[in-house]
Amino acid sequence: MVRIRFLGHAAFEIEGEGKKILIDPFLSGNPTAAAKPEDFERIDLILVTHAHGDHIGDSVKIAQRTGAKIVAMYDIASYLVEENQGITTVGMNYGPTEVDGVKLVQVPAWHSSSAGGYSIGNACGYIMEFEGIKIYHAGDTYVFKDMELFAELYGIDVALLPIGGHFTMGPKEATKAVEFLRPKYVIPMHYGTFPPIAKNPEEFKALVGDKAEVIILKPGEVFEL
Repeated sequence: MVRIRFLGHAAFEIEGEGKKILIDPFLSGNPTAAAKPEDFERIDLILVTHAHGDHIGDSVKIAQRTGAKIVAMYDIASYLVEENQGITTVGMNYGPTEVDGVKLVQVPAWHSSSAGGYSIGNACGYIMEFEGIKIYHAGDTYVFKDMELFAELYGIDVALLPIGGHFTMGPKEATKAVEFLRPKYVIPMHYGTFPPIAKNPEEFKALVGDKAEVIILKPGEVFEL
């Protein structure tokens, strides 16, 4: 069984094959967060999609407490380990790898990536596999046609897609992403956290129609498959 828990904004906890991973754990300062950094006793990996504070979030704090490895674009991984004590990072770039038994593909995203006023690395998404199930976390991105390639190469079972607009795709663009990716299930994310991204996920669900099953999770809710 693979368990996907939405933590609010773009943060997820995913469990499968005995592994626990966090993606973009922006919890402190997140008005929609369903957990606190200290709630996690054991995490194997933390995946970071880009350097913005609402995605790196509490990665360092959680890694220092749990010993989890932070996986990120090489430049971001280097920046994090240079700036913080007691963490281990795994730097990579677009392409496939396996980290501690977790199969990952880091894929492009159309977005900026910066910290402290400086550009750091590139934005990315991740395709991960647990028990034969492929999960795509798009990170912050606009829709782009290369998403068709992700579907062709890997096959996407679950797509975690931003729908908030302003910084990412809105519902219309995310619906086109669903057409490109052809997933079985879609979980909308990166909406409702702050006023500029106050979108209604039901609008997205209506646009998607029968192209995929849209699973709308409130922060803290779980989807299992």
